[in-house]
Amino acid sequence: MKNTYDDKQFFDQYAKMLRSQQGLSSAGEWRQFRALFPDLSGKSVLDLGCGYGWHCKYAAECGAKRVLGIDLSEKMINAAKEKNNDPKITYRVCGVEDYDYPANSHDCVTSNLVLHYIADIGAIFRKVYLTLKKNGVFLLNMEHPIFTAGVNQDWIYDSDGKPQYWPVDNYFYPGERITHFLGQDVTKQHHTLTQILMGLISTGFRLEVVEDAMPSVDMMNLPGMADEMRRPMMLLIKAVRKETR
Repeated sequence: MKNTYDDKQFFDQYAKMLRSQQGLSSAGEWRQFRALFPDLSGKSVLDLGCGYGWHCKYAAECGAKRVLGIDLSEKMINAAKEKNNDPKITYRVCGVEDYDYPANSHDCVTSNLVLHYIADIGAIFRKVYLTLKKNGVFLLNMEHPIFTAGVNQDWIYDSDGKPQYWPVDNYFYPGERITHFLGQDVTKQHHTLTQILMGLISTGFRLEVVEDAMPSVDMMNLPGMADEMRRPMMLLIKAVRKETR
């Protein structure tokens, strides 16, 4: 996974995003994602690709006894320590693919907007399954396959610059996609819905919730939010490690 987020120009642009400045309340998917969280009182939580640490802080505020947030970006980890520090939270510069995933160590694993950067998500599913305790919960939010299969991940515009439609191509060909984001070319990975859902099931997870993320009504006045109802951008999943495989 290429670490674009430690590029100064890219990170400075990322820091200007509303969700970077205001946190979870400005994330269009948060209303739905928050509803998937289990009771975290006294629990151990691992956040894969923690970014600014918003979800780590939320877990700590919900009573988690121990929270570990890992991220490949040193700049992200430094920002998390500044914005969302808490005695119960440990932040570590570490890639999702590089973490050691100690067996039976976590009650809940979260992953927000990071797995679409990972080529072999099946390997991550297996590692998460290993590190979860029995009946542990895996919460993930990743870019939707309809979004990652979008041509350049952008709309087709009319002559007035208004979005006409969202083009999808090469859906059944998983792999690398290059998109232009925050002024730079960013490499992502496209995975089909079958790969994601059956990958979790074959690993041993029980799927409890699968949802297309959509902004709430009270966010529709924000720029661009109305167009988010025209195609799904994110996929939310709650999966539980079953007692026996």
